[in-house]
Amino acid sequence: MNSFYYYNPTELVFGKDSLSKMKSYFPKNIKKILLHYGKDSIKRSGLHDEVIEILKSNNIEVVELSGVTPNPKLSLVKEGIRICRDEDIDFILAVGGGSVIDSAKAIAAGVYYEGNVWELFTQNVELKEALPIGVILTLPATGSESSSATVINNEETLQKLGLESDLLRPKFAILNPELTLTLPNNQTFAGVVDILSHVMERYFTNTTDVELTDNLCEGAMRAVIANAYKLLENPNDYAARAEIMLSGTIAHSGILGLGREEDWASHRIGHEITALYGVTHGATLSMIFPAWMKYIYKENIKRFTRFSKFVFNVHDDEKTEEEIALLGIEKFEEFLKDIHMPIRLKEENILYDDFNTMAEKCTSSGFVGRFVKLSKEDVIKIFEMAK
Repeated sequence: MNSFYYYNPTELVFGKDSLSKMKSYFPKNIKKILLHYGKDSIKRSGLHDEVIEILKSNNIEVVELSGVTPNPKLSLVKEGIRICRDEDIDFILAVGGGSVIDSAKAIAAGVYYEGNVWELFTQNVELKEALPIGVILTLPATGSESSSATVINNEETLQKLGLESDLLRPKFAILNPELTLTLPNNQTFAGVVDILSHVMERYFTNTTDVELTDNLCEGAMRAVIANAYKLLENPNDYAARAEIMLSGTIAHSGILGLGREEDWASHRIGHEITALYGVTHGATLSMIFPAWMKYIYKENIKRFTRFSKFVFNVHDDEKTEEEIALLGIEKFEEFLKDIHMPIRLKEENILYDDFNTMAEKCTSSGFVGRFVKLSKEDVIKIFEMAK
């Protein structure tokens, strides 16, 4: 197990009554907030009015910025920074899923930064101050509600890049599974893939003597898969929604990666698909992760054999380690098919002609990934395996 430092100050408020408790978790002396959200769904559901009522009863002035889209855009981040400065905003409340939260984090990071906020994503600039933010989660997926990271899309350069700082961890996160009951299946299961991918980026490691977090990762993956099947049968299953919501938070809180070297190659590769094609993040991962597995599994067959045995219950004394490893990858693909997620690039009309461009951008700073270091040529081969 590696040495580590861990810090997570986010207060999690979970349950059906969690929203009513929100006012207790605002920092003192908050006078004006930026209410940041996506489109009109929170208005149609009545959540917008409920949030406004709570804030006004707390004598908090509200300035609104809507319009966040999947794969949040740099242009809206810059607009949010301008509003926060002009309006003297002292807190940001993000209501939505990972895109809204990531947009809010990027705004929070940019308010006190004197240069172009994109420099925080592209240059080795230390973030020294950020506006505090809070979250009302409506879509479990990214785990951004308690993570230290944000990922933003630059529409001009067609780059999707991340920024990480403990200053970006939300002060609190309201987690009410009831808010997810009306989610369409495509959003629910894209979120499920995102959650699983956050576990797998940590699980597939060459670090030894990490039995505790191995078991935590395997348990998390089994729970997510089991409850995804429950939601296939009954989308209104509150208990299954609750398990998925909490799993999303745990998966990307940092707990599962303690003492482990993490990979993140599949995320980096998937970001290039999103940047060029706008494909939902979860869909990029459902296409890339199985191809990545098939390409690199021989580098550490024992890790993939363990994945097969303890996540998909593959136990066969007559099979070789390699056969067991491949069967686990096959079962993972079957699961993705069962929840109607794409597993081939052609399903999302990703063109072969763009493989070289995406691979070049993905590896522009050198090798990608740590479990197995991938070159541009390796990434192209993974695209080819996924096509």
